[in-house]
Amino acid sequence: MTAGNGRTAADSGAALGDTVAQVVRQWQTVHPGLDTGPMEIIGRVNRCAALLQQAEDAPLRRAGLTRPEFDVLGSLRRTGHELTPSEIARETFASGAAVTKRLKVLGERGLVERRGDARDRRVAHVRLTDAGRDLVDSVLPEQLAYETTVLSGVGTDHRRELAGLLGELLIQLEDRLGLPRP
Repeated sequence: MTAGNGRTAADSGAALGDTVAQVVRQWQTVHPGLDTGPMEIIGRVNRCAALLQQAEDAPLRRAGLTRPEFDVLGSLRRTGHELTPSEIARETFASGAAVTKRLKVLGERGLVERRGDARDRRVAHVRLTDAGRDLVDSVLPEQLAYETTVLSGVGTDHRRELAGLLGELLIQLEDRLGLPRP
């Protein structure tokens, strides 16, 4: 990806002096022959993810939700039907134990309901309550507006390019891990 002036995104980061550029320069001093190119991408993706998680998504915080809790509610809302906890784990990339904990909290808040399976008592089905659906529907537009603000310093064309490149990377990683494709 070029920065509009013929320089690569990595060059732009180094010129701007972002945190990863400093780390890369330090490694190049210690190991001058080492190819730090992957670090320039993976390091920036990880740093961005960490900073985004630190910000804790203001609209979600105001609604009393964590990002993982919203992901559970969102998976139920966007699929439009009941899901089992294991299906929710797949949808949200979370462990079964983490989903169980989130469902307990969300159930106590009256946002989800669990019902047993008539044929197999070991299986539970989870659905949104009316309150859960209303909460998702009210928070989602605010959350998207917040995320738009977070990305406001990146031009529309660069956002599309970045989304496409990250999509390619995600497909490669999911394929390597043998994850099912939607």
